[in-house]
Amino acid sequence: MALDLGTLFGKSNAPLIGLDISTSGVKLVELSQAGKGELRLERFASEPLPRGAVVDGNIENIEQVSEAVRRVWKKSGTRAKAVAIGMPPASVITKKIILPGGLPEEELEMQVETEASQYIPFALEEVSLDFDVIGPVEQSPEDIEILLAATRKEKVEDRIAVAEAAGLKPIVMDIESYAARAAADRLIAQLTKGGQGQIVALLQIGSQVTHISVLLDGQTIYEREQPFGGNQLTQDIVRAYGLSYEEAEAKKKAGDLQEGYERELLEPFLENAAMEVTRAVQFFFTSTPYTRIDQIFIAGGCAVIPGLVEVVAERTKISTSIVSPFKGMQLASNVREKQLRAEAPSYLVACGLAMRRFD
Repeated sequence: MALDLGTLFGKSNAPLIGLDISTSGVKLVELSQAGKGELRLERFASEPLPRGAVVDGNIENIEQVSEAVRRVWKKSGTRAKAVAIGMPPASVITKKIILPGGLPEEELEMQVETEASQYIPFALEEVSLDFDVIGPVEQSPEDIEILLAATRKEKVEDRIAVAEAAGLKPIVMDIESYAARAAADRLIAQLTKGGQGQIVALLQIGSQVTHISVLLDGQTIYEREQPFGGNQLTQDIVRAYGLSYEEAEAKKKAGDLQEGYERELLEPFLENAAMEVTRAVQFFFTSTPYTRIDQIFIAGGCAVIPGLVEVVAERTKISTSIVSPFKGMQLASNVREKQLRAEAPSYLVACGLAMRRFD
């Protein structure tokens, strides 16, 4: 079986850059090992994308996206050409299956393919398929648990085309939510008692979608997406002040808006965001056996909007903080700390992708 997503669970110890392609822009991270268990942030950079270049995780304009990737690569100053790229969770079907242990590799691949055909609503020849052996099944040690991942071939091919057109070499393809979790696991390990027994809700508030993952002891116990993001505030600014979308986005980030903005636009947006988070928490409680969340981590471009953490903590009555995926890492001398503080929460996925180098 050709494992075209092959690299989904692949490993790479050579220099590797994490490349996160989202609706709003492209982000790049390069990490290195700085001693036993220590990581160093070598480089990070971002480049906005024109509206419509990426829609709902689909690359609509390969030329515009590859041009942005080329610019972000140049801006970062890296020489690494190998990249790990993320796939939007909505475009990948994942399923845990159980198979007999001790099968020869060829037979295992055939069995996986047979099982996959039951869960995938497309013809197998249209699909990029990969699997990862998780390990023996607890109650039945002679069997093994396997994680299947499948996506439409064209979605993988579009991302490969973007990287190659920018002169880069795609080595690893990961699922964005898995990459975000890898970066978050590092941060959870820094909580008291290494985060053991802590139920952590990770909310990535992007430009159009909020992705919610609830994590417990290294496992994702709940996941969903809600159609809410920072775009709503940008659109409000466009309407209120007659600006272009690009101007509104720039002024929003710089906090460079006229008097009355906070009261008329920002506060209602924050209330709306807090309501979405509260709703997500309620969904979690009603659809799982769990009755508590110990910590909320907020990531994504919206995380740094002034006042968001306070409003969410007040509404949910849960300890809430902004995530910096680079917390506890060494910083290379060329990393600009002020810029990093302002932008770090939006690099969660790119950081998790860059961490694939050390798997």
